[in-house]
Amino acid sequence: MPSDNNRRSGRKARLVQRAAKPEVDPCSPGQIGGAFKPLTEAEIGLIYDTALRLLETLGMGEVPERLRKDLLAAGALGGKQDRVTFPRAMVEDTVRMAAKTFVLIGRDESRSIEVGGDRVFFGTGGAAVQTLDLDTGLYRPSTLADLHDFTRLQDTLSNVSWFTRCCVATDVPDVFDLDVNTVYALVRNTTKPIATSFTLAEHVAPIVDMLDIVAGGPGKFSERPFLKAHISPVISPLRYGEDAVDVVYECVRHNIPMSCITAAQAGATAPATLAGFLGQSLAETLASLVMVNAIKPGFPMVFSNWPFIVDLRTGSFAGGSGETAILNAASAQIINWLGLPSGVASSMTDAKAIDAQYGVEKAMTSLAAALAGGNLIYESSGMTASLLGASFEAFVLDDEMHSHTYRALRGIEVNAENLGFEAICQSVLGDGHFLGSTHTYTAMERDYFYPSLADRREPRTWEMDGAKDAWTTARDRAREILDTHRPEYLTPSQDAEIRSKYRILI
Repeated sequence: MPSDNNRRSGRKARLVQRAAKPEVDPCSPGQIGGAFKPLTEAEIGLIYDTALRLLETLGMGEVPERLRKDLLAAGALGGKQDRVTFPRAMVEDTVRMAAKTFVLIGRDESRSIEVGGDRVFFGTGGAAVQTLDLDTGLYRPSTLADLHDFTRLQDTLSNVSWFTRCCVATDVPDVFDLDVNTVYALVRNTTKPIATSFTLAEHVAPIVDMLDIVAGGPGKFSERPFLKAHISPVISPLRYGEDAVDVVYECVRHNIPMSCITAAQAGATAPATLAGFLGQSLAETLASLVMVNAIKPGFPMVFSNWPFIVDLRTGSFAGGSGETAILNAASAQIINWLGLPSGVASSMTDAKAIDAQYGVEKAMTSLAAALAGGNLIYESSGMTASLLGASFEAFVLDDEMHSHTYRALRGIEVNAENLGFEAICQSVLGDGHFLGSTHTYTAMERDYFYPSLADRREPRTWEMDGAKDAWTTARDRAREILDTHRPEYLTPSQDAEIRSKYRILI
């Protein structure tokens, strides 16, 4: 029999092992999605056919003249009421020639991710104008300081695979200063792949000059672009937006990959029926794809078809609805069926507080999108209040939620070792349980995720520790990160050169 000292030393070693990072991450980003298929093959075919008919019959309106020339040269036709229509063969050829995979580059190469195929990554999006204040627990206008803090915070979160600015600095009234300081906040505080939007096309070139400073010299950013643009070049229903189209041209010129976002609203700017909605929104995102490939064939574009739902009784946004969950899952399935890099939006709770509504809506919508195989799941971290708000607590809670989702995506590995025939025989004929067996310890480190925020203790222990709810626990964690994580991702000379050329406000 082993001595008590041996038992104690063995237990101590196991505790040290448990506290350490597991040798095999049981739920790393980039797990395989696609098991959930809300649509049949025949239904996808009908939706795709409807989208092609819409583009061939109605086409797109309000086409800027420069784009009109490029589209006509690529095979588009003039239509009624000065619209441009797209023959079916033209659209199908575009889908075939379009980029199927590409890399979202991080300044730290180890943080780059490949987009496309069937791998799933969670990240951010959004343009929240309010921040859930850490001290008051109430909403206030978002500031530039908030954006810096959000960027620092997410830099520590392994399940935020890329960072798009999540809030708008409402204290910066000048739109050029806003665009410049937004990008500065990103490059100063993270080396992950980053993304932003450009208010006007003329802002792109000077910001690229700033990114060149970060990248190491003139032209260096375009050689290895670590920022992508979020652009909404289509205005539902079925027309282009001139300012956004101008931004597309500038991004292509500077080799900035883009996420072209369609964000129609069911019953408002798209049909209220879910099938009709999918047909129109697919047509609109295909119109973005045709546009980008007419400008430069094969240019990297995330096919971002984001179905948005409104409460038809009130007109309020309903980002946490069951309809949002199923529509974004269906959108991911359709885009993956086309073989294109897919982008959908999920985890957009309508809850204002960090409460039960928050948890239900985020978990339901994000899991559905992941199971359906959305390559990039936007808005999935930190967003609250129907995208009007961003929350520090939400960021850390969502990061843990994504680990559970990745573990679900990983599934069950069935093989001789995991079936454990010999281990079962040994336990049945031996101790009568599996506690302490090698088979159990191996599985413990390889197959299970252990949350650091969720409370699994008995009620008595929880009460003795202050009976904290999830909101309080997450607030404490966010404060700890913000107090301790202050990265310096710009050299002093880079920072000084940027400040000498641009009006940096922090």
